[in-house]
Amino acid sequence: MGDPTLAIIAGSGVLPRMLSQALSAAGRPHLCCRPHGIEVDLEEAEEFFFERSISFFRSLEQRGIRQVVMVGKFHRPRSLNPLRFEGSTLMAAPRILASLRKGDDASLRALAEIIEELGLEVVGVEDVAPNLLPEPGLYASRVPSEADRSDVERAAYIVEAISAVDVGQGAVVAGGLCLATEALPGTDAMLEWVASTREDRPEGSRSGVLYKAPKIHQDRRMDLPAIGPTTVAKAAAAGLAGIAWEARGALLLDADVTMAEADRLGLFLWARPSLR
Repeated sequence: MGDPTLAIIAGSGVLPRMLSQALSAAGRPHLCCRPHGIEVDLEEAEEFFFERSISFFRSLEQRGIRQVVMVGKFHRPRSLNPLRFEGSTLMAAPRILASLRKGDDASLRALAEIIEELGLEVVGVEDVAPNLLPEPGLYASRVPSEADRSDVERAAYIVEAISAVDVGQGAVVAGGLCLATEALPGTDAMLEWVASTREDRPEGSRSGVLYKAPKIHQDRRMDLPAIGPTTVAKAAAAGLAGIAWEARGALLLDADVTMAEADRLGLFLWARPSLR
């Protein structure tokens, strides 16, 4: 293989590893990098400091990197070391820090703009490994009932509403009623809360759905919603009948394990065609 022209900026979670494996299988060389302080699921990842990020991205361009893809979970830095800043990043710091006070999508979009101003192209998973985004269809044995499909439609409407103000990418609906919407704590916290409020449900009964989709104005190159084995386990613990998501708009993490767990726990997995 030739020299890499693509760099993965890796956050936490399994997605950077999945993307790296997909690129390797396709014969595309790439470089894996991670911000300081973020633990990643990769054997090797070149580390860089937020306070020196402008110089780092310039060095990528000088090394022949032409494209950058940002995947995984990125946490806003809790503290910065003033002594570590280099000049170019210090000049951009007010712009970056201002974006951090907005929603996650606004923060990532601002970072992407800065990266592209340095001569790199920011691309998404869909551009470099589209096979990681499931096509419309069912991905477990259980088939959603008419009641389940109605709940999914209601949840999709709710997700579209909250996404318009950059709040979250998911909602839980049962019997047409919204039980919870996703906010900053994330999907797992939302499902745990739903489970705590449904402890008196009949044992073994399942009703309601989790639905996830990108935000309306989201830059789909970054922070796509994801469903994985943990999502399935927590949805089952919350007594839900299944999980649905916007087809080609969400990632199925560790797909074989996720589908097997859904079958074992009796949940449906439905990539719903986008109606946008």
